[in-house]
Amino acid sequence: MRHIHSLADANLDGPSMVTIGVFDGVHRGHQHVVAQLVTAAKAARATSAVLTFHPHPALVIRGPQPRHYLTMPDEKAALLHALGVELVVTHPFDDEVRHIRAAAFVDRLLSHLRMAELWVGADFAMGYQREGDVDFLKAQAKEKGFALRVVDLMDAGGERVSSSRVRSALAAGDVAEATYCLGRPFRLGGEVVLGDRRGGRTIGFPTANLALAEERAIPARGVYAAWAWVGGQRVPSVVNVGVRPTFDSTERTIVEAHLLDFEADLYGQQLTLDFLARLRGEQRFDGVPELQAQIGRDIEQARRIFAQAEHAGRESA
Repeated sequence: MRHIHSLADANLDGPSMVTIGVFDGVHRGHQHVVAQLVTAAKAARATSAVLTFHPHPALVIRGPQPRHYLTMPDEKAALLHALGVELVVTHPFDDEVRHIRAAAFVDRLLSHLRMAELWVGADFAMGYQREGDVDFLKAQAKEKGFALRVVDLMDAGGERVSSSRVRSALAAGDVAEATYCLGRPFRLGGEVVLGDRRGGRTIGFPTANLALAEERAIPARGVYAAWAWVGGQRVPSVVNVGVRPTFDSTERTIVEAHLLDFEADLYGQQLTLDFLARLRGEQRFDGVPELQAQIGRDIEQARRIFAQAEHAGRESA
């Protein structure tokens, strides 16, 4: 399995089956299509390949948007590899790429990937001013000797799922809906960085603060139950996403996790959070005692959620 960062570096010596798209989040619709591609490629003894882009083409064309990406390139590649994809190409998208004519881009696919078959959605288009739509690609396939397969981003149950639907769910704090669309809990990972130490010293609930890129999507402000992964160990946690309104301490949204029944110095380590449920929205409290009492109730509610999740896992095993 390979992940490369330019189409020019993908010089295959055998045929491939290729699909193209942003694949942000690698949601259930993506998974359904990619699984079919992988199966077909194995049967044909071809390389299964996904060509994706970073930055997101829409952000290059329309301008940057904060908190947009559901997955960063390496995360996305890992998810695609887990589905069996043999080659992921994350090609840089910039103004030069934006102006490549569709026929020229097809030629690059044929040259660098030895593309035998191209899988696209019914509304797919590529190349300058989206000239390379399905009708155009059908003509290219006939002229240049590759097969074109038109598929739809439906999940296995025939329901349409989209990355924008996941973003909308996260913006509403609906991590259950995000989990449904993704087929797995929404995940955030980052390095644990030094905060203001108020969690442990003032409140009595120490937290690990995550360093996250500004473009990384996060759930709406509030308190969540999440599995925390550290050093291969899964630990239940209560996560706050917000600005700490009780203390007026920041205008920047932070993500901080209180790991339950866990004591260790996590500074500088990688911490990953899988969001299970939203406990409540962000609140301002009149003082520390009121905040402490609410955090205690949050932890009790979270423990019930973790117990239910573990029971459900045993039932499905």
